[in-house]
Amino acid sequence: MALNKSSLAPVFIAETDEGLKISLNDFSEKWIVLYFYPKDNTPGCTQEACDFRDNMERITSVGAVVLGVSPDSAKSHAGFKTKQSLNFSLIADPDKAICNLYDVMGEKSMYGKKYLGVIRTTYIISPKGEIAEVISNVKVKGHVDQIIETLKVLQK
Repeated sequence: MALNKSSLAPVFIAETDEGLKISLNDFSEKWIVLYFYPKDNTPGCTQEACDFRDNMERITSVGAVVLGVSPDSAKSHAGFKTKQSLNFSLIADPDKAICNLYDVMGEKSMYGKKYLGVIRTTYIISPKGEIAEVISNVKVKGHVDQIIETLKVLQK
């Protein structure tokens, strides 16, 4: 099931890097930047997470919260968050249930071998719980600026 703009964002409950249970409903009345990434402690994913960290003040100034999701465990997320001094929650999705809900699993290729993995994707969810924007096949460089500009436009 493909999710499009104005679709209701699928609600989930999952464990964070802090060992807490979190739900999208915990952030009602806020803009949510829900970003999916393949793996903790890999170059692209580290750069993306650090870009969010370094721009958190700009993101919160437009009324948004950031939540990162990958198939890694809460323990892996905790280590990644500490190592990179991340200032937002990482959601563990080891069974890929959330990744499947948000349709971010797809065929990837590494060293000529094809496999099923997370396609780097960001959803911007409105305070009403609707998907306001979908950014697929994210390019890490400039992504956070793209999100902030998109949020500014959406909030007009």
